[in-house]
Amino acid sequence: MYCVYLIRSIKYPQTTYVGYTTDINERLQTHNSGDSTHTKKDKPWELITCTFFKHIDTAKQFEKYLKSQSGRA
Repeated sequence: MYCVYLIRSIKYPQTTYVGYTTDINERLQTHNSGDSTHTKKDKPWELITCTFFKHIDTAKQFEKYLKSQSGRA
């Protein structure tokens, strides 16, 4: 299963990040440990939502949508 997730910075609540993974707990730990280049400056992070998909292509399409202007609205 593939998880498309939305996390929010606890330190900067207006900052969010969207990504996808197969292991949400491990991925959240990576974001909070500073091992992710895109999110290390805004840590710590909290999980807001996670949506699971059976196929990777569907997960990638949904992630792309959430990162688009329409998805952000």
